[in-house]
Amino acid sequence: MEKSKLPIAAVIARPELDVGGALAFGHYTHEKNPVTTRAALTTIEIIEDEDLVENAAKVGGFALARLYDMKSKHALIGDVRGLGFPLGIELVTSRTSKAPAKDAAEAVMYRALDKGLSFKTTFGNVLTLTPPLTVSEAEMARALDIIDESIAGVAAEKP
Repeated sequence: MEKSKLPIAAVIARPELDVGGALAFGHYTHEKNPVTTRAALTTIEIIEDEDLVENAAKVGGFALARLYDMKSKHALIGDVRGLGFPLGIELVTSRTSKAPAKDAAEAVMYRALDKGLSFKTTFGNVLTLTPPLTVSEAEMARALDIIDESIAGVAAEKP
C-alpha cells in the first residue's frame, strides 16, 4: 500500500518578476492544498517564534570556527565552508593538488556512524553536515568531536 503524500511548493518572486500572478497556468499536485499550506505556515511560525534562524547562525558560526581549527591540524581537510547549518568539510589527498580523498571520506563517514553520528558525503569527498535548526551548541560540539576523532583515526591508518 502506498502512503499518502501531501506535497507543498511555493514560488517567491519580486513583484517586477511576477509575470503570471493573475494568470491560471493549470492545476498541479502541489498547489491549493489547505492541509499542507497550514502545515507550512505553522512551520514558519515555529521557526520565527523559537528564533531558529538565529540559532542556526550562532551554532553554525561556532561550528565553522571549530572546523577551521580542525583544518589547521588535519592535512586531510582541504577546505571547510558553511552558512548557518549547511556545512561542508572537503577531504583531499593533498592540499597542493586538491585531489579528492574519496576513500578517506567514506572511511570517516563510517567511523562517525559507528560513534552515533550520521551525515552524507557530496561529490564523494565532502562531508556534508545538515543538522536540524534546533541543534544546540553542545550537540554540535559533540558531533564535531566525533568528526575530529574520525578524521584523526583515518589519517593514522594511512600508509
